[in-house]
Amino acid sequence: MSNFVKIKNKINSFNKNLSIDGDKSLSIRWALLASQSLKKSKASNLLLSEDVINTLFCLKKLGIKIKITKNFCEIIGLGLNGFTYKDNLILNAGNSGTLGRLILGLLIHSKKKIKLKGDNSLSKRDFLRVIKPLEKFGAKFSSNNGKLPIKIQGTNYTKPIKYFEKKGSAQVKSSLMFAALNTIGETTIKAKKSRDHSEKLFKYLKLPIKVIKKKKYDIIKIKGKNKIPALNYRIPSDISSAAFFIVLTALSKNSQLKIKNVNINPSRMGVFYILKLMGVRISKSNIKNYKGEKIADLVIKSSNNIKPINCPVKFNSSAIDEFLLIFIVAAKAEGVSYFKNLSELNEKESPRLKWGSKILNKIGIKNVATKSSIKIYGNPNLKINKKIVIKNFLKDHRVFMTSVVASLIFGGNWSIANKEAINTSFPSFLEKIRYLGAKIH
Repeated sequence: MSNFVKIKNKINSFNKNLSIDGDKSLSIRWALLASQSLKKSKASNLLLSEDVINTLFCLKKLGIKIKITKNFCEIIGLGLNGFTYKDNLILNAGNSGTLGRLILGLLIHSKKKIKLKGDNSLSKRDFLRVIKPLEKFGAKFSSNNGKLPIKIQGTNYTKPIKYFEKKGSAQVKSSLMFAALNTIGETTIKAKKSRDHSEKLFKYLKLPIKVIKKKKYDIIKIKGKNKIPALNYRIPSDISSAAFFIVLTALSKNSQLKIKNVNINPSRMGVFYILKLMGVRISKSNIKNYKGEKIADLVIKSSNNIKPINCPVKFNSSAIDEFLLIFIVAAKAEGVSYFKNLSELNEKESPRLKWGSKILNKIGIKNVATKSSIKIYGNPNLKINKKIVIKNFLKDHRVFMTSVVASLIFGGNWSIANKEAINTSFPSFLEKIRYLGAKIH
């Protein structure tokens, strides 16, 4: 049981300031884009989680020089189509769908065969969503019905494409954008609304990108074969990581928290607006523009009147990583909350919609879940006095961290497996939870 954490007490009241590790999505994108420059790029506050470390390992295998110190990471890129490596190279994306899907976009010119693999969880996830459009550029793939491991062999004659991305997947969109960088001519991507970190980085680097915003989708046009400038960057803090502390503070008694320098990109703010609608006392201050992104301090106070919600589907994409936490908030509401069109949740590291329902069942909250929706019957007076064991969740970091937050809010005697799961996205999570006063064994 050594990889379990045990929690037997609710968290006491706290009033603190907190800094959160760098944004994972931006950390991975920075490293991949820096590899395509012919210049030296530096980043501070880079998230050194397993997903980002695996990104750096993959780039090193592709011939990129990387230096990591206590304060920064330095990458000396080899330019577009500059990777150097041996034939039949094996790259391991670990647990990272972002790394696995985006790096394929950079490999469409690969003259030698490359095998991409991942861990047990990533190997269950769908890669056809990137294979099919990348084949249109001219690259060749072989796979296990669209699952890892995948073999790719690029082409010398990439051609620009027109493609409609219908799933609202920022990973698919970004993979195609990276492929377009290495393609002569103009690629056009019609994409359902999703996170837009890649677009903002492209614009900041003054790459030839044009984004036409429509109501339900964006049209992105990219002209390829342009030199990538150096990208010196302080990675803003990750709102997906901050969300655990937002919910913990909101549902704890007589508590207040300020989280500094959080990335408040509008395409990531779904959790902020959903929680506001549910009565969570959260506000933004010290708002700044930073290299295309917006950052701010978030101030959260205990919220005693949590309201049920019929969640607007327009927030689904921008809150996709935070719904497990939002379900915990719904458990505290007086009334019935309803969330729909969430089938994409089951395409994550674990079937998260199913796990959201399981956790609610374990703590005694009635809910009705389908393949794409969940109805939650909240109980603001819920108290737990029993033993709860959370295990067999495919080592999904968000299941683990949500369970920790739930235990500190509701009480009970919890044993939560696979504490190493946090290394995927937030290695300092337990350290920061303890800083707020939680007793975790």
